Amino acid sequence: MGKKKLLIIEDDEDLRIQMKWALAQDYEVLLADDKKSAIAVLRREHPAVITLDLGLPPLPVGVEEGFAVLEDILTEDGQAKVIIITGRGERENAIRAVEKGAYDFFYKPIQLDELNVILRRAFHLYELEQEQRALQQQFAGETFQGMLGTSRKMQEVFSAIRKVSTTDVPILVMGESGTGKELVARAIHQLGFRQARPFIEINCGAIPENLLESELFGHEKGAFTGAHIQRKGRFEMAEGGTIFLDEIGELSLPLQVKLLRFLQEKIVERVGGRERIEVNARIIAATNRDLKEAVKGGNFRDDLYFRLGVILLTLPPLREREGDVILLAKAFMQRYSSENRKKISGFTNQAIMAIEQHNWPGNVRELENRIKRAVIMTDGSKIIPADLELDEIVTNAKYETMKLKDARENLEKELLEKALTHNNGNMTKAASELGISRPTLYDLMEKFQHNR
Repeated sequence: MGKKKLLIIEDDEDLRIQMKWALAQDYEVLLADDKKSAIAVLRREHPAVITLDLGLPPLPVGVEEGFAVLEDILTEDGQAKVIIITGRGERENAIRAVEKGAYDFFYKPIQLDELNVILRRAFHLYELEQEQRALQQQFAGETFQGMLGTSRKMQEVFSAIRKVSTTDVPILVMGESGTGKELVARAIHQLGFRQARPFIEINCGAIPENLLESELFGHEKGAFTGAHIQRKGRFEMAEGGTIFLDEIGELSLPLQVKLLRFLQEKIVERVGGRERIEVNARIIAATNRDLKEAVKGGNFRDDLYFRLGVILLTLPPLREREGDVILLAKAFMQRYSSENRKKISGFTNQAIMAIEQHNWPGNVRELENRIKRAVIMTDGSKIIPADLELDEIVTNAKYETMKLKDARENLEKELLEKALTHNNGNMTKAASELGISRPTLYDLMEKFQHNR
């Protein structure tokens, strides 16, 4: 395996050569002295890490050419780690560069041992991100009709969907809110022979009872106040396709009778009409209620329950889908980072712990909403528990069984990662937040082999 590629963009020839010889043992060092040569090397060699002096020709005493190069680098390869090399009197420019996407900055005169720590960390992070993208692409290729899950329970659900999609009998999908019942219904429709025809959905719990009958079955002109024209209902709209009745447990008993009639005869009558209209549509219903208990309580007809539930599909809650929560969290993070043009590399260890420990009563929908909010609100390069509003999950309970030395080291490591995340990897700010010197910060990073 070849050496890792490091591009040094520096107009000072003596410094450029000095850095090359000092770093050549560990890296394949590439050199450039202006914008044109830098972009040419970038396109040809694709280096993972780049050091950039902001003062480049034709105006080496200024910084605008350096910023132009930084912008071009990140446009060409947004994953490259750019380390700004600057003088101590140019701190504002260094911070500005980090805000524009640079990975870190380093002051002249260059101390090679300290620069090496930053370089190793940058290369390691680049490799981790490459691995993560490869895994996400692999998982993206393994999605099933827009659903993601590698747990045994979800694989069983996917297998059941494949089987029932080849039939035309009614299906009842059961599961807690947010488990993806609509996605399952759409998957069944898309895999079946009705896929070219409409998929019509209606939430039976979201429409007032006095309007729901008209929504489902349509109405004739003048059937009631406000019925100025004839209107088809959702059943007629679904002709040849599938109608998805979400929250079927909220259907009133009179409407349950009309639905039962459709299941038996494939006939509907519009409100205010007498015409019997034949409709060829498959029914998929869904509920988060226990319909057996509703039947016992007299709130749901037992004959309708058995008609709807020829095939029952039960979706597992997220807390029972072993290993899926982190997989989904990373997929949502990648999606919303891209949509919002945010450069977020992942989650801190504490965030991963909080996600794994949370019970997720709102299931996948809750997870997606929390990740979306975190991506939008975070100021760091990694999502932390506070971004997810899960910081109360991470407690000191894990320290209870540790020896004092182990607990101290764990706490040091957590505080180190928190400071680096809060400050976007800025060494000076992180050291200041922790109340330690920059060399001590490097010692801690070496101790815990911390790379970002």
